[in-house]
Amino acid sequence: MNIHEYQGKEILNSFGVRIQRGIVAQDAQEAVNAAKQLTEQTGTGWHVIKAQVHAGGRGKGGGVKLAKNLKEVEEIAGNIIGMNLVTPQTSAEGKKVHQVLVAEDVYYPGDNEPEEYYMSVLLNRSTGRNMIMYSTEGGMDIETVAEETPHLIFTEEIDPSVGLLGFQARRIAFNLGLSGTAFKEMVKFVSSLYTAFEKSDSSLFEINPVLKTSDDKIMAVDAKVTLDDNALFRHKDYAEMRDIREENPTEVEAKKVGLNYVALDGNVGCMVNGAGLAMATMDLIKQAGGEPANFLDVGGTADAKRVEEAFRLILKDEKVEAILVNIFGGIVRCDRVAQGIVDAYKNMGDAINVPIIVRLQGTNADVAKKLIDESGLGVHSAVQFQEAADKVQEVLS
Repeated sequence: MNIHEYQGKEILNSFGVRIQRGIVAQDAQEAVNAAKQLTEQTGTGWHVIKAQVHAGGRGKGGGVKLAKNLKEVEEIAGNIIGMNLVTPQTSAEGKKVHQVLVAEDVYYPGDNEPEEYYMSVLLNRSTGRNMIMYSTEGGMDIETVAEETPHLIFTEEIDPSVGLLGFQARRIAFNLGLSGTAFKEMVKFVSSLYTAFEKSDSSLFEINPVLKTSDDKIMAVDAKVTLDDNALFRHKDYAEMRDIREENPTEVEAKKVGLNYVALDGNVGCMVNGAGLAMATMDLIKQAGGEPANFLDVGGTADAKRVEEAFRLILKDEKVEAILVNIFGGIVRCDRVAQGIVDAYKNMGDAINVPIIVRLQGTNADVAKKLIDESGLGVHSAVQFQEAADKVQEVLS
């Protein structure tokens, strides 16, 4: 589950990570009030107005701006709230901004020049260990840094049996070129950041940038946090941070009915039981000359009601030109699935306006094929993978 920057900072702050302080506002007047309150609390004279959407690269799309007085706070917040923010991580339509974070200015003058670093905590899937990835090139896209200057990216892997050790936190501070107060601050920052990652059951913490201020404080200026959905039962307060306005409406609806659905950009809808088979089915569609329109795992049951719900979800996508149903009858018998498809098709009537290819393999697959073929409906049956691919190619052409 993705959360907003201000929510990620709340989690970080609760574990002792120093953050750039800010207050959320829903409209321009709230932004002005937030700025006044922030000035009283922090003494900041300037304010940073940040769009709160689930996407990176907000500054490139005009979603992060500096306000030097209250009039500018009101004007900038008014312009950002309600806009469709387009960034490198959104669609061409962008995402509507419902709220902004009014944050303190932390790039104040002092004895030293401020410096920015990149830092993230995530799982290294190849080793099965958590790792801290960091770089001196803060504020830049880490993908660009990896491509152009890979030697500036460092990683520190953590043994899960002992956790982050003191020498590892010190090595990170050393590799970032820090010394004195800033060195000690970074060691504390890294330790607290890793504790926050572990204790919050997150799958990603990305802080870009981590800032060394002009007076050698280390703080998180941004926070991209992804929480592990499977651990939310342990964090009821985190579960309440979910903002469904930021999610695909069809995916939200699918979760409510217990279906695993992910929207894609293709023209062939998929309905499959099992994640592995779903991935193989998407490959099959591409080999047949189509593009998958979704990932949809109906799980171990596929009765008429569940199949009908799946069909309705798939058909919400206007780009869908055909639907491929690929079911392996291990837990569930193929003839029951076939009957569910026939019943769902009849219940939906004219709502189904694209060809459907059904490939059923496993227990009672022959009975299932006969049920489909004799139904009199616009459903094409198949038994073999290649046969299903040929039929997909046929209906698309």
